[in-house]
Amino acid sequence: MNETKVKVVTADPSALGLFGLAMITLVASSQKLGLTSGVSFVIPWAIFLGASAQLMASINDFKHNNTFGATAFGGYAFFWYSVGLVWLIQNGVFGQALASTIDVKQLGFAYLGYLIFTLYMTIGAMETHKVLFIIFVLIDCLFIGLTLSSFGIMSEATHTFAAYSEMLIAVFSFYGSAASVLNAHFGRVFLPVGKPFGIFKK
Repeated sequence: MNETKVKVVTADPSALGLFGLAMITLVASSQKLGLTSGVSFVIPWAIFLGASAQLMASINDFKHNNTFGATAFGGYAFFWYSVGLVWLIQNGVFGQALASTIDVKQLGFAYLGYLIFTLYMTIGAMETHKVLFIIFVLIDCLFIGLTLSSFGIMSEATHTFAAYSEMLIAVFSFYGSAASVLNAHFGRVFLPVGKPFGIFKK
């Protein structure tokens, strides 16, 4: 009996995932920086770009057998689903009883967990390319700021630190997305992303 193996070729989903990350961090940081107010019009971008676009990238990275990319995009996708739900709870969508029992320190512990996650993912990003490494370092800074702010430690300063970190994440993610699209489209290095550090990986 002959066995036939079929290889399914899928495109690199990084461009979509990074675009989703860029969009939500751009919109969310505008609120943190006081350029806009409220989260009513941030929530749709959190759900569809921050969460769903990155989840699609994660699923397709699993198909590429890319554990790092799949875990990164999947982890942050579910972060933005959770944040969107948190904002809905805070705004009383699920009733005032639930909104009135909020303990912001619980959010602080969630941010702390994501800081731990991002720290070891930053090590992995060192062996991908330098633009991605910069994005992860900035995400580290974002979660440091959010964690300290949620625990009431220098709240105003750490909140501002998180806001500027988030805006820079958007800038570098747009660049990373553009590089992923254009380099693949033109078949050459149109936008350089920097070589891996070559410290941990042969």
